[in-house]
This record gives sequence, C-alpha cells and structure tokens, in this order.
Amino acid sequence: MFRSVLDKILQQSKIEGLQDDIDRTSCRVERVRFPFARFFTMKSPPITNEATLSSRIKQEAQQLGFELVGISPVAPPPHEQSFAQWLRAGLAGKLDYMRRTEVLRRNPQQLVPWAVSVISVGLNYNTNYIRPDPRSQKTGWISRYAWGDDYHALIQERLECLRDRIQVLRGRPVQGKAYVDSGPVLERDFAGIAGLGWIGKNTHLISPKKGSWFFLGELFVDLRLAYDRPIRDRCGRCELCVKACPTGAFVGPYILDARRCISYLTIELKGWIPRSLRPLIGNHVFGCDICQEICPYNAKAPITSEPAFEPRSDLYAPDLIPFLQLTESQFRQRFSGSPILRAKRRGFLRNVAVVLGNLKSIEAVPALIRALSDDEPLVRGHAAWALGEIGSSEATAALEHSLNIESDCEAREEINAAITVLREARRAVV
Repeated sequence: MFRSVLDKILQQSKIEGLQDDIDRTSCRVERVRFPFARFFTMKSPPITNEATLSSRIKQEAQQLGFELVGISPVAPPPHEQSFAQWLRAGLAGKLDYMRRTEVLRRNPQQLVPWAVSVISVGLNYNTNYIRPDPRSQKTGWISRYAWGDDYHALIQERLECLRDRIQVLRGRPVQGKAYVDSGPVLERDFAGIAGLGWIGKNTHLISPKKGSWFFLGELFVDLRLAYDRPIRDRCGRCELCVKACPTGAFVGPYILDARRCISYLTIELKGWIPRSLRPLIGNHVFGCDICQEICPYNAKAPITSEPAFEPRSDLYAPDLIPFLQLTESQFRQRFSGSPILRAKRRGFLRNVAVVLGNLKSIEAVPALIRALSDDEPLVRGHAAWALGEIGSSEATAALEHSLNIESDCEAREEINAAITVLREARRAVV
C-alpha cells in the first residue's frame, strides 16, 4: 500500500512537470523536495571514500548542467601575488571593490575559515549566433554573456542544489558557501588548479576542448575530497587576442589594463569615458568579446543547452536609437533580470550615444538632440560628443542652444568640445 501511494505521488509529479531526476531548469523544486528525497535515500549508506564521493559530486554537478567541474583544496590562489601587483600598478582602474576585498581574495581561508575544499564549475553560455560583418554593420554589439537572463541567480541556485545533493551523498549536514562572480574569490585561479582549464593570455579561463564561453562558480565545503590536477598553459606562441584588442588594453600577455578594456569602459566605469578611447570602442554598447572570438580554442566551442542564455528580443546586434528614448522605469522594466542593469540607465545610454557617434548615424541626430535634455549630465555630455562626431546643421544649432542652458560643468565642457570639432571640420572644408 505504501508503495502504491508513493507511485501516485511520483506520477502526479511527472504530470506537473516535476521529474523524478533533477529538474535542471528549476532547482527550487528539488530544494523543496529535498527532505522527501533524503527520507527515501536513507537506505543507501553514506559515502565516506574521498575518491568515490568526489566522483559522485561531479556526476551530480553535470546533471545540473555544469559542463565543467573540478575540485581543489582551499589554499591561497597561485596568482595572488600577481593580483596584488596588478592592483598596486593601478591597472584595476576604479574597481574599488577589488582593493577593498584584496585580503579575502588572496587568502580564502579568511573568507571561509571552515572550508576544506572548493568545487569549481563552469556553465556554458555560448549560443549559435556570430558577430555580423562590421563593414556593413549599423547596429550595436552587446557581449553575448548579456543576451539572456542574468546568470548569477541561476548558478547560485544550482550550486545550492548541489550542496543539498552532497548532503544526501555524505549522509550528514555539509557546511557550504556558493559564490558566483560577485564574491571576493579569484575564481579563475581556483578553476585553473581544479583542472577546468588554464588562464589564457586574454586573462580568460580556457578549456582545451570547450573554449572560454563559460560562467564560473564555486562551492566551498567542509569536506576533504579527491583533488584534480591543473592543466598546463596551451597558448604557446599565439598572441592573437593581445593584438586584436581595439584599445590596446593588454600591457602584455596575461596582463590586462582594465582602464583601457572595452568591457570595463562600458560596464564597470560609472563616469565619463575618456575622449581618446571613445572612437576605439566602435559599436560596443555593453562588453566586447573580441579577445574571445579570435581565440582558436573557441573556433569549435560547443553551443549551450541552457535556454536562459538565448538572446532576448533586440539584444543581438540591436538597433540603438530606440534605447535613447527609455525612461528610468522603462529601462528597468526592459532589462529586468538582465546583466545590462549593472551599467544602469545613465551608463547604458552613455554607451549608446558613443556608439551612434562612432557609426556616424545621421538618422540618430534627432534622438541625440533630445538626449541633450536628458536628466543625466553623463548622457547629455556623451550625446553632445556624438553629435560632434556626426555633424550636421541641426546638430550644430542644438549644441549651441544647449550650451546656453547647460548647468553641469562637465557636460558644458563636452558641448564646447563638440562645437569646436564641428567648427574645425567646416574650416577644413572651406
């Protein structure tokens, strides 16, 4: 009788779409059912052998959708001194959170003193879309990692799911802490020593068979496990990524000057983009991808099976002019659950204005003129720069009018500079 009741419960679960195995797309279901699952797995003896437990953990992680998984001991990361030197050289730009959390990043035992092992995972986000030919492109480019849903919550939830499964396997409570990009962890270092790949000259983690289109996450646990071996560096003499960077952001192989990186300029930098770098940004409105696209190891990178990372409407090679019309509330609604929210409206519209200026989009002049009246000085100033790059009688008249009413000193400086550019262009023609 008890068995028949159980069969009915499981059948009803299948009707509702709750599979008896892991439901990768909704770990909340499994976490709610965890006490129920543990009750029926008590017959299985706890796994105490480190090698066996580690193998099972990897199997569970792969069932959750993580294509890469490896395990390493909790110890100071191998590049922690290089990280400190990078900070001291000022190459982090205005990434102040890096400096504030330096000690924790360099010594994870201060972050999670109870932890013994760290399970590193990689979730593929590569979709079957390629960059349009730049010679004919009049649209913007958003980094492919931001086309779909924000990965932080998705990976965090699955790592917590993984911890629940480890508790079942081990037969006792397991203390664990998951981090996904936002925590003070040198995640590429841990992924490297766990055998997921090596840190390439473009500073990305590269898997020899799967490339670098991966989100990384870590689960620190209080278990001693069997550890994986690192993969040797396989970049060899190749420096395609270093040479391809439009802004020359690589000081040398493996060393990135964040202050010149397009991803930093369009996402992390909250203020004014240096004028000398604006033309080099090209059509990138959020992130870049160039140093990954050119990597030979990504030539045959597999496509993700995760539907959450498929491009949202109008985020693959988007038409940019409509973005300038977004109000604050419309921006938040339009990009709800998207990584693009990180740039905030003022940062994203700043980027849009710069790209429209680089594209010399005469069709964008009316929208850019309206942007001269935006509530944000950052948007007004970059819209002025774009109008100066495009040039037209309407643009000149709008800039001169705005100069008379602009109250922000930095925005006024941008307007003045744009007017100067247009005047010099007219004199050159004469």
